[in-house]
Amino acid sequence: MPEVALSVTCERMSPTARAEALELLAAFLTEDVHYLASSTVYGDGGRAAIERAVDLFIARPELGFVWLARAHDPAAVTGHSAVGGCVVCYAISTSRGALVAKLDDVSVRTGWQGRGIGTAMLQALVHELRHGGVTRIDTACHRDNAPARRFYERLGFESLHEERIALLL
Repeated sequence: MPEVALSVTCERMSPTARAEALELLAAFLTEDVHYLASSTVYGDGGRAAIERAVDLFIARPELGFVWLARAHDPAAVTGHSAVGGCVVCYAISTSRGALVAKLDDVSVRTGWQGRGIGTAMLQALVHELRHGGVTRIDTACHRDNAPARRFYERLGFESLHEERIALLL
């Protein structure tokens, strides 16, 4: 039987999609071995921290948003469920003299990887951010996560030859 073309739509999280966003982010932050390797340094606060963050994105959209990718899912009540997501925060770059975005927590639901969800999600995000005046997207991936690095490079991301470091306050 031939595989049916996958239809992916992307959108900013709305308050009604809060539960789906929480589920996606919680799965990533509790299951991804590369995130877990750094979670203590990040100051991971567990499920309560994820809930506070999602609520901040809803209350303060000028700071950033959760981006969700939906694909047709016959098992979902609505026919479409969030199968991918990421977090975008805005910053001002002195080198660009413009608005830039920090991309974090990029994930695709287990069972949906390798089907173009991540690529479609980030291509739609690039369009959305460019339309909003953002001039650069910064992200990072764990140095041992070669598949993530290859994914980002396929989409045009280039290494800054830096390593992300953190100080908890």
